[in-house]
Amino acid sequence: MTSEKVLDHFYEILRIPRESGHEEHIIAYLQDFARKRNLECKTDEAGNVLITAPATPGMENAPVVILQSHSDMVCEKNAGVDHDFAKDPIKAVIEDGWLIAKDTTLGADCGIGIAAQLAVLEDKELPHGKIECLFTTSEETGLDGAFALKEDFLTGSILLNLDSEDEGELFIGCAGGIDTTAKFTYSPIEVPSGMRFVKVGFNGALGGHSGDDINKGRSNAVQSLARLLYRVFKDIECFLCSIDGGNKRNAIAREAYAVIAFDPCQYERVRETAILLEKELKDEYSITDPDIALIFEDAQPCASAIDHKCAHSLIALLNSMPHGVLAMSAEVPGLVETSSNLASVKMLQDNIIRIGTSQRSSTNSARRHAAEKVEAACLVAGATVTHESEYPGWKPSLKSHILEVTKASYKKLFGNEPIVRAIHAGLECGLFLDKYPSLDMISFGPTLRGVHAPGERLDLASLDKFVLLLEDVIKECK
Repeated sequence: MTSEKVLDHFYEILRIPRESGHEEHIIAYLQDFARKRNLECKTDEAGNVLITAPATPGMENAPVVILQSHSDMVCEKNAGVDHDFAKDPIKAVIEDGWLIAKDTTLGADCGIGIAAQLAVLEDKELPHGKIECLFTTSEETGLDGAFALKEDFLTGSILLNLDSEDEGELFIGCAGGIDTTAKFTYSPIEVPSGMRFVKVGFNGALGGHSGDDINKGRSNAVQSLARLLYRVFKDIECFLCSIDGGNKRNAIAREAYAVIAFDPCQYERVRETAILLEKELKDEYSITDPDIALIFEDAQPCASAIDHKCAHSLIALLNSMPHGVLAMSAEVPGLVETSSNLASVKMLQDNIIRIGTSQRSSTNSARRHAAEKVEAACLVAGATVTHESEYPGWKPSLKSHILEVTKASYKKLFGNEPIVRAIHAGLECGLFLDKYPSLDMISFGPTLRGVHAPGERLDLASLDKFVLLLEDVIKECK
């Protein structure tokens, strides 16, 4: 198995639509892959696919090893980019040793894991025991496939999760999570004649993964917009005609916009307030998010707006909503224990405004408390609140046998010890452990950056090392 072969498979995957909840094309591709190679394949009601390769001669008594990745991807693109994730291939280029999708997400999370599994399945030279390659569905939107996995679907005792993003680091634990959604119902009001309409907002932020990047000090465009609206609406009579920001629950918001209306004589005052905030944000995020930029331009007139009471409550809530790191681990140095992500604000049909958030923690009680904090803030503001998609964390075990095997392989191959740690992002391993309590698990992968945001990239040098490590760990599972 070579990294070139893995990349060949990945380039094929880039052509296949696989947004969360719409994995039918990648499922069919995997089934066809197995059929063409006479490999056993089964698919459950949730769309999870399991392809099995028999043991090679002499390895029949080796433990069954499960290789696991998820088949879906986060589909994000920059504003104004003409790309339909339902049919268009992902465009990727190689620059300075990185494989990059400049205007969209790349889908290396977890497409590179899928590609590695396929390369293992068709490798005729790699000695291995029986291998089960598991491809789960809708991991990015709620771990649906892992939740639906039946207790008799797998037979393996060792699981290698290929959904990590830092080469040289072995992950033995992860945070659990929960989504908290708030909804406002507003009454449309008429905008008086003679108003000036302006589109305000921010773009250019890095965004990123709401778990892996939450501690990197990046701006949240939804909260930046709320900060501006709070200042403007506090001092000037304005109408909030529309608001839209962020997207996926597990991505830090990169863009957010609103259309507001006010007396034309207040134009310079509003503009100066916006320019001042942009200057403040550029100073605050000069190191961690230097390209955040103000949008301030005339907009088309709107006949109606959100009623004033709802608009003020919404703006105040978004401005005060918990976002970012809430607590660091007292046990694992440098590990974020608890966080909350203000992911999105959207106007829906029937005069509904929806706010999407997610909370993560490696401690179950702290995760629920974080969700309760968000809930309390929303209730005070007059919104209704629901919680969905709660999933458990994966408690680290330093006594893991596969950890020792992987550490030994890494040191043998590269001459130094890997870093062993837990991750604040969510992995499916906690759910697997619920269904299969005796599983011995570890997670590792190549280096990815900008995950869940346009500009996502894969470090090709790290891919070489990832492939060598995966191959050697499989060989050593005797």
